[in-house]
Order: sequence, then C-alpha cells, then structure tokens
Amino acid sequence: MKTALTLIATLCIFLIAQAAHAARGADGHLRIIYWQAPSTMNPYLSGGTKEIEAASLVLEPLARYDQNGNMKPWLAERVPTLENGGVSKDLRAITWKLKGGLKWADGTPLTAKDVVFTWKYCTHPQGGCSQSEKYNDVKSVEALDARTVRVTFGVAKPFPYGPFVGAQAPIIQAAQFADCLGAKAPRCTDANFKPVGTGPFSVAAFRPNDVISFVANSNYRDPAKPAFARVTFKGGGDAAAAARAVLETGEFDYAWNLQLAPDVLANMKKAGKGVVISSFGTLVERIVVNLTNPAPGLGKERSTARHPHPFLSDPSVRKALSMAIDRKLLVEIGYGPAGRPTCNILPAPAIYKSTANDGCLKQDIPGANKLLDEAGWKRGPGGVRARNGVKLSILYQTSTNAVRQDFQALIKQWWSKIGVETELRNISASVFFGGDPASGDTFQKFQADVQMYANNFDGTDPESYMANWACKEAPRPETQWQGNNVPRYCDPAYDALIAKMARAGALKERARLAKAMNDMIVQAYVIIPLVDRGRVSAHAKTLGGVVLNTWDSELWNIADWRRVK
Repeated sequence: MKTALTLIATLCIFLIAQAAHAARGADGHLRIIYWQAPSTMNPYLSGGTKEIEAASLVLEPLARYDQNGNMKPWLAERVPTLENGGVSKDLRAITWKLKGGLKWADGTPLTAKDVVFTWKYCTHPQGGCSQSEKYNDVKSVEALDARTVRVTFGVAKPFPYGPFVGAQAPIIQAAQFADCLGAKAPRCTDANFKPVGTGPFSVAAFRPNDVISFVANSNYRDPAKPAFARVTFKGGGDAAAAARAVLETGEFDYAWNLQLAPDVLANMKKAGKGVVISSFGTLVERIVVNLTNPAPGLGKERSTARHPHPFLSDPSVRKALSMAIDRKLLVEIGYGPAGRPTCNILPAPAIYKSTANDGCLKQDIPGANKLLDEAGWKRGPGGVRARNGVKLSILYQTSTNAVRQDFQALIKQWWSKIGVETELRNISASVFFGGDPASGDTFQKFQADVQMYANNFDGTDPESYMANWACKEAPRPETQWQGNNVPRYCDPAYDALIAKMARAGALKERARLAKAMNDMIVQAYVIIPLVDRGRVSAHAKTLGGVVLNTWDSELWNIADWRRVK
C-alpha cells in the first residue's frame, strides 16, 4: 500500500511539473508597440529608453527596482547590505551571490566571470559606454568562485548599488562579447542585435528601427514562464497610431509612452478595448543647451569641447531662453493631469526635490528682454538680436511627435518676442534616440544649438543620474559619441559634488548634495526643465499581469504577463 501511494504521489508530482512546463508559451502571441523603434539590443551602446526597455526582455541585472522603487534581487540570491554581511564594514566592497542553476539562453551556465566581463566591457578605456556612470569609483570586480562576485570601490560607498543594478546595467555574456571590447563594440552587429540573455525571451530576428521578434527562452529559470510563446515588438510610427492600435483597433496588446494630448487619449478610450495606465516617477521633458559649437564647417570637431558655442556660452542668453517659456501652458496643451510644470531635472523622490528654482514657473518675457539688453545683445533687422556680428539664431531639434512639435511652435513664438530667431527641426525618434555613432542625427551627437527630449533614471537614488553631467561623461569621438553629459557641461565644482555624494551615507546629506547638483545645472541654464511627466501607456483589457513601473524598465515583469478573458 505504501509503495502504491508513493507511486501515485510521484506520478502527481510528475504531472504537476509537466503542467507547469506546458504553461510556458500557452498564451501564444504578445504584440507590443513602441512608436520609437530600437536601433540596437545592447543597452550599453545607447542611452535611449527604447533600447534599454527592449533589451530588458533578454538581458537582466543582479537586482532591480519594483513598482514602488524597492530594490529586489533578480539574478542574485539577495540584495547585499551591511546588516546581512554583503557590504563590508568600511563600505568599500559589496559581494553578490548568484542564484544557483542560472543558464544563458544557449544553455551554458551564467557565472561570476560574466559579471566581471560586463564591468570590463563598459569601462574599457578605448570604448564608449552609455552607462559608464553606473561603474563610477569601481576599483575592481572579482569572481571569488563561480557564483560569487566582489565589487571593490576606491572610496567608501554608502550606496554601492550602481553596478549591475536596474535595466540600465544588465549582465552580458562574456563568451558572446569577448571580441567586442573597446572601439570594436559598435561593429559587433550579431552580438548587439541578438544578445544571448537570461531573461524570459530570446531574440529571433531584429530589424533595426523597425521590428523585433522574440521567442520564449527555453532555458528560463521558471519553467512555467513566460506565458507567451512569441513577442512581436513593433517600432516606428507615432504615439497616436500606437495608442489607436491598442485602445481602438485591438491590433496590439501594449503601447508605450503615449505622449498625446489628454483629449486625444480620452476619445480613444471610448472604444473600450484597452486601459490607459500612468504614474509619476523622474521623467522630465527638458531643453538641453549645446555649450559647444555645432557648425558643420568644424567637421569632426563640431559639438566638441574644442569649440565653445558662439552665443550659448553666454549664461545671459541661456537664462533668457528659460525665462521666456510658459511651462504651465505647455502642461495644459500637452499633458493635462499627466504633467506638472517643473524647474528641476530631479523632480522626485520628494526628499530630493529642490524649491530653489521655482521662479521659472512664471513666464517673464519683459525680464528676459531686459537681461539681453543689459548683456549687449541688440536688436537688428527683423528684430533679431546680435552682438559683435553674432546673431541669436537657433536650430532647435527634437524627435517627431505631435506634442513636441506643438511645444516647438509655442517656444519659437516666445523666443521671437525676446529677439531670438529659431529654426525648427524634428527627427524620427528611432534615429534621434538611436546609438549609431555614424549618424549625425542622434541626440548624443547634438548637431544643433538646443534640443528637447525627456530622461529619467533607474531606482530612487539619484547618485548615478546626477553623475551624468561629470566632465568625463561628455559624448565625443573618442567615446564613439556615447555619454550622458549631452550639453557638454564641465565644472570641477560639480565633479567635486559627485565625489562627495559617492561618500555620503546619511540620507539627509545625500539629499542636500543631490539638490545642490540639481541647482547648479538648472541655475547654469545648461538644461532647461519644462515638464515633470507621468509615464502614460496602455494595454489591452485581455492582457493581465501588467504592473507599471516608473523606477525600472516598463517591461520589468513581462515574464508574469498573461492572457485573460
């Protein structure tokens, strides 16, 4: 009798296991649309959100952030802390332990050597890594054994969670990228387009700036996931078409970044096929000012620190541009309840939000004109100001999007009232936010005077984000135009604040330093914040498991998505 019961129990366990395995892929085909199409599947070669999020289906970090901004172990067994012994008492080292049995999609084991390699890849002296600030102050990364990695810092790091945490800093496979170090990185097309990962999906086919086909990863660590066998990730078009494809026609299951006027979305929702989801995080629409000269005649040296900008180097001009803008009206026409006027590049969490710059919330065209008069910029023919033969004539670029083009038109009008001539340019978002170092149209290349886009960061601690504007982070030919210091700002005093925050342990002191950096950038008017934007996306009513996350990849829990009635 005992033997029979044992056999029955064994059979039940077997059947349950088989059922779990059968659940993988049982929901068939998932269709996602991002109207900004990814240009690469390597997040280390692009600062664009679209590339980071597409790659997150395949590449994973040691830990990431949930929808509440809490850090959660992902490929690691636990998040190391001082209390559990994972962070050294002198705060100069953090030790991560990988989960057991992890495999790459090709069936080979993920080991600590892959983690070490990822650091070497992003910090190679001859390469350009768009996420290099994640590895600030790292002195060494060592594999203590097959599953244990120790990161050692050159200074005490009270917040040691920059490296390998969040969608912006995933682990890549050493075997696949071994010959892609340094200047070779952009040329490794096969690896960059089809990275081998540990995530729930693998790339089956990649067409840059168009469509990505994924299949369920047969070696994913949870045998019951993902529920979908295939994913079509369509890129291109515009935000209105993406929203319509989910909310009205039902052609797609998920649409990202619905940067549309509130009344447009409200009308689409009436079709009853989808749900609009939104949440505030750290996403700020901003104008970035080029402190270097983008003149075509400079050739390879255009938009580099070798040549200061002929008039935007004058802080009076930059300040006047900001003063002329009516941020409240921009929010009203562009975002409604999904936007808030802001004077900060760091709008959240609340402890980091500065109140020192709130004067920008009131448009002041008379004040802007007075400022330019006092700085010697005199009106000439057509009312355009000039000084010493240099005209205030701006090329203002952004990605192609109805809301952004509305913003451009309004801002051009306001700037004309202060004697600034403006030429508008819009570029396909797939190209503008792409990582092709050969393209002259990327936001990193910055071959214009000012440009507008939105940006944010992983998690709730802004240390790595504020380090974006370190002198060394400026894109330039030597880094294959990678780097997040897009305005080419360089101030040793700012770099000193970055170093102080890296060593600061008390939350109050970290907040003080972050606010100070925010205020330096904003009060130098090298970045002109416009709107604190909520994330707005939509999903089909038949898609379950979606949890909007503004602190990590929006697709962070795609392994849990499923089809519902």
